[in-house]
Amino acid sequence: MITIFALNNFDIGVLYLIQDSLRSPILTSFLEFMTDLGNNGYVWIALAVLLMTIRKCRKAGLTTMLALVINVILANGILKHLVQRPRPFDTYGGLQVLIHRPADWSFPSGHASASFAAAFVLYHYLPKKFSIVMFVLAALISFSRLYLGVHYPTDVFAVVFVGYFSAWLSEKITGFFGKDTGTKVTAIMAKRPGRKSAENA
Repeated sequence: MITIFALNNFDIGVLYLIQDSLRSPILTSFLEFMTDLGNNGYVWIALAVLLMTIRKCRKAGLTTMLALVINVILANGILKHLVQRPRPFDTYGGLQVLIHRPADWSFPSGHASASFAAAFVLYHYLPKKFSIVMFVLAALISFSRLYLGVHYPTDVFAVVFVGYFSAWLSEKITGFFGKDTGTKVTAIMAKRPGRKSAENA
């Protein structure tokens, strides 16, 4: 009970800190855009489809898409209904919500879990500098949910593990049906000095 009470205090304390100290018109517009990118996983679905159109990147795209499907089953289909955590704005009247109020449960964040599921897969396939960009994008989408007042911090932190599991399971499944699970997108890029090609990796 003490732990749950402490977590609740931490959660709402962070949200009020963001509301009172960080919000600004420019940042609000930017983070609303980040949330829009994450709506229904649109940005990650688009990226997965793009990769699937490139023959040598097809497995990366398929694995990303499968991770998103696994994630939506786990996060939206199971965990939300199992935990049934109310949204922060339903519990704390002083919290100002900056976008439309989602009607589903709060835990876990679907935006965050989908983002990290895709980012973990793409980390496996993309060159390091691009995979870092994917994690930065995932983090911005996740933070936007706190900033806009629709999720608790623990809704976001916990789903890093959900996203990782979704990515891990999707790679196991695609690996079962094909050998080149380790083939990176760098296979279609020019070889760089000091860097092994995908075939020799």
